Amino acid sequence: MHDRKRLVPDDFVVPESLEHPRFRLRMLTVNDVIKDYDAVMTSVEHLQNTYSAESGSVWPEGLTLEDDLIDLGWHQREFTMGYSFAYTMMNHDESRCLGCIYINPTRKRDHDAKVTLWVRADELSSGLDEELYKTVTDWIARDWPFTNPGYPGRASSFADWTALPNET
Repeated sequence: MHDRKRLVPDDFVVPESLEHPRFRLRMLTVNDVIKDYDAVMTSVEHLQNTYSAESGSVWPEGLTLEDDLIDLGWHQREFTMGYSFAYTMMNHDESRCLGCIYINPTRKRDHDAKVTLWVRADELSSGLDEELYKTVTDWIARDWPFTNPGYPGRASSFADWTALPNET
């Protein structure tokens, strides 16, 4: 048995999916590797510009299909164990990955979850990024048990998020 704390209470029923007129959010699994890899690798510069400020890495530069498969397997297992929740954003016929959202634990004081999200680079001009953010913030507020989730890179800059004190 694992000692690790679940992100949500044991009796919380984790949403399987969220339907939106432009997309569907559902658990990210290893079966999504080809479509996920395409979305990531066609969005390298966008993802680096979005997340390198927090991570200090050049991800996804150098990411292989095998690396992505391992990452997706990890996300899938974490989801099933209730430690974190990665959702893929697919178009309705499931032919194309449009991006992802991640609901993770955080040690930041006064926050009970960290939510990050991205859309593929070729969808940025379509307004999908803003639509996803609004949809996700509404969904988290309505259907999840968090009292104060953080949205680094959105509601606050990554620099401000990083500067927040951790729990003691």
